[in-house]
Amino acid sequence: MSKQAGFRKKSMAAAIAALTGLSGAALAQTESDVSSSNNLEEVVVLGIRGSLQRSMDIKRDSSGVVDAISAEDIGKFPDTNLAESMQRISGVSIDRVNGEGSKVTVRGLGPDFNLVTLNGRQLARTTGGRSFDFQNIASDMVTGVEVAKTSDATLPSGGMGATINLLTARPLETPERTIRFSAKGVMDESSDDASITPEYSGFYSDTFADGEFGVVIAGSVQERESGSAQSTTPGWSSYDSPDGLPEENQVNRPGEGDTYSIARSAVYKFEEQQRKRTNGQLVLQWAPTDDLTATVDYNYYQNEIAKQFNDISVYHSWAGDQQGVWTDGPISSPLIYSEFGTGGDVAMGGGSTAEVFEGDMAGINLDWQVNDRLSLEFDGQHSEAERRPDSPWGTSGTMSLAAMVRNGSSVDYTKDLPAIYVDTDDGINASDILLTGSALTNSKDHSEIDQFRFSGNFELNESSDIDFGISRQEVSNTSQSVNVMRNAWGGVGSPEDLPDDLFTPKSISSQFDMSWGDFSELGGLEAMDTYYAWNFEEVRATAEELYGEDPGDIANATRMGDCGTAFCASTDWGAETDRTTEETSNAVYVQYNFRSELSGMPYQLNAGLRYEETEVESTSVVPAYNGAYWPSDNEVILQSSGEREYLTETGDYSYVLPSLAFSMDLKDDLVARAAVSEAISRPGYGDIQGGTSVGTVANAGLGGGSAGNPGLKPFESLNYDLSLEWYYGDSSYASAGLFRKEVSNFISSGITEKTVFNIPNPAKGPLVEEARAAGHDTFGTIRQYIAENHADNPYVDVEYGSGGEIEGVSISGNPETDPDLVFLISQPVNGDVENTIDGLELAVQHMFGESGFGVQANYTAVDSDLEYDPYLLMDQESMIGLSDSANLVGFYDRNGFQARIAYNWRDEFLSSRSHEETPSGAHPQYTEAYSQIDVNFSYELPQLEGLQVFLEGINVTDEYIRVHGRDDRQLLGLYQGGERWQLGARYAF
Repeated sequence: MSKQAGFRKKSMAAAIAALTGLSGAALAQTESDVSSSNNLEEVVVLGIRGSLQRSMDIKRDSSGVVDAISAEDIGKFPDTNLAESMQRISGVSIDRVNGEGSKVTVRGLGPDFNLVTLNGRQLARTTGGRSFDFQNIASDMVTGVEVAKTSDATLPSGGMGATINLLTARPLETPERTIRFSAKGVMDESSDDASITPEYSGFYSDTFADGEFGVVIAGSVQERESGSAQSTTPGWSSYDSPDGLPEENQVNRPGEGDTYSIARSAVYKFEEQQRKRTNGQLVLQWAPTDDLTATVDYNYYQNEIAKQFNDISVYHSWAGDQQGVWTDGPISSPLIYSEFGTGGDVAMGGGSTAEVFEGDMAGINLDWQVNDRLSLEFDGQHSEAERRPDSPWGTSGTMSLAAMVRNGSSVDYTKDLPAIYVDTDDGINASDILLTGSALTNSKDHSEIDQFRFSGNFELNESSDIDFGISRQEVSNTSQSVNVMRNAWGGVGSPEDLPDDLFTPKSISSQFDMSWGDFSELGGLEAMDTYYAWNFEEVRATAEELYGEDPGDIANATRMGDCGTAFCASTDWGAETDRTTEETSNAVYVQYNFRSELSGMPYQLNAGLRYEETEVESTSVVPAYNGAYWPSDNEVILQSSGEREYLTETGDYSYVLPSLAFSMDLKDDLVARAAVSEAISRPGYGDIQGGTSVGTVANAGLGGGSAGNPGLKPFESLNYDLSLEWYYGDSSYASAGLFRKEVSNFISSGITEKTVFNIPNPAKGPLVEEARAAGHDTFGTIRQYIAENHADNPYVDVEYGSGGEIEGVSISGNPETDPDLVFLISQPVNGDVENTIDGLELAVQHMFGESGFGVQANYTAVDSDLEYDPYLLMDQESMIGLSDSANLVGFYDRNGFQARIAYNWRDEFLSSRSHEETPSGAHPQYTEAYSQIDVNFSYELPQLEGLQVFLEGINVTDEYIRVHGRDDRQLLGLYQGGERWQLGARYAF
């Protein structure tokens, strides 16, 4: 019998279980509902139409506002990535990493506000926050996703935006033996080294002893080679007055009252990435009686990610002959910014990143129908996750090179892609390149979760029942890091030291599929169109051989690596950061469920109360510093004391979270819903870590640092929902919903000036004041004055050339005369600002009769009364990720042929906000509106039942992502990947 349109006998209980999994009482049917429908025959429709029908049934039968995605069949999810599938749901939008869906935003609330569970259990994670990275789990390992947009007492807290439950297969719910294999080749056009990489998956499910025992074994392995071309600006400095800007050579110069910004630098970066993702799953079930089912399951993932990059950049010193062409105020941005006569370098960075993300979950579930009125359930799990380095050069290794040939530079920001002009005497040649600084960082994170839940349902009478339960969750997170840095940014040795054949010239413009600036306002200067590609490991090995034992280079290093030089990483874990946070939460809940009719219209009322208490204990070990020296114009380097400081901090809070949901069938095909609830989202794990850490480099004599706050309280929200759903045809419906979220207890960054460790600041004090009094007002001339006039000072180390000229100077802090170095310490704090988010969701799903054609469309509009004001040079409490979104999917499913074309659009949104009390502070980040088209075609060969071939295309129009600052000319990042194609076959029997 064909699986495309055959009859299958199964109990209604199995059908409902297959749809809902372990999603909790909010999505479950009572046993009495199930038993009354046993032994019915139903037509099970597979393919695209079948999955949409199952998803629609979940939406209709839920007590709250729930959307779902169901696999077309086991091991056949509608997209190659779970996040990319969820973006088809109204109100859900995604963040992409390397061209692939990574994290989700729901109804304007970002990834950290959404709780992701696997079969109702929270997964350990190493993202630093509460967000979950969907890149770690293959879509083939999941049979469905449920997105609960309203809260109720039975759901775990933490999903202020939504609770997203990933469902995996249960063998006793699909009693037929199922074996499925899939293989595909992936071609990613974003990679310069594009080649076909493999992806395999397999699934086996069977039952034994007349359905008493069941087993599921599944696995997936995917390899992917990808890349990206990027244009970035690490940050912009903003000023509220043009006083520091020259009067001359400024076209449309900013005026009084305008906010104007200057970029710190302009960078082109070219990256290659290799990824290997492995997933495994084992499920064992035993049902010794009809009333008792025991389930043991184990899920595993490993994601190995390696990256290599080369970049080229110019740094702006805001000096020399500054020329500018400016946009109109009140936020003035440079269309063209130039500096000539300054001298300096063209920097060329290269790096290697290699890390492994690994995690697993082992769980047990006992489901016991005690009698006709009482059911009990116990669920327990242990979950671990780890992020660790996968290279002797550290989690992240960077080598910096430079060509000291720049007389000046100019950047044209008139197009989406900026163009850079570099003024040199003889171009930028491989023979000009020499080594500067480097940084090799080792960092790792480990997380564990122990969780149990005891729950039950008691039927009071035919129309009402009570859900009840208790739960406990213990979360432990540990973060450790150590950095080996060489602060030799002024250069080491000479260009002759590095062989020219280490460097391969390549075109910049050919890496981007777009036009760039042409400097027409400056007479048509010719843009720099060459960068040098080089192998990180080759250059590192050459540098280590040349300078690994050089006393001067060793003196510029923060510490030695495991290899005995400063050219490899260290595994002295916790030498800089070692923080452990324990979070324990206990909860108890009760929910009353009532069903009845009013004037012939069935309705359901759910009223619940959930009480939660949480305790936090954070222990931190951070390095201490006892001195600083000033080796270059803009950088003061901290000197480690070799000791560490220990600190334990605690926090606690408790909440009562009520919820009320009401739904009514106004007609057989018309459902109205209303819900109100209170919800919380806990602070990110990084925010509640204790301890104070400072950067080893202070910019212009002003240090920076950060501290956690274990005493933070959660975000709180009061949520309202109204919706109307019209199920007007077979697999067709239309819905409209209004929602409001009143959010309070915002967490923002507070800045405190502290003199941590009492370090004397060499960039302040009497020597500097003397130089200023002599008429020197830049750090370069101040340092030169000190070298010329105070060479005999024990805190001044002057380096002379062979002709007696001054080649360098390093000035150390004098504890007797210099003031303490001031640090701007950023610490998360709860604010008293409140915010209201209002939203509208529209969705339609329509099947065009039996033609096989269908369409899905949805649109979500959200609005907040708390928006970031780009005119203000300070941190502001505002919503991250808030944006309108829309999706349009057309499909065809008939006679074994399936086709799907999906269009996804997300409007511009604030993706990051940062403190800006100082001009050197970071910039707010806006991700510009983005759209993407994905396609999927498959055909089931009639000659061999169960064999299907398919072609999938991701981002087939090669769209790019662009991020800007206060103004759309203030580029922070442009990321161009490429389209990705996957050709494969799937066989089931």
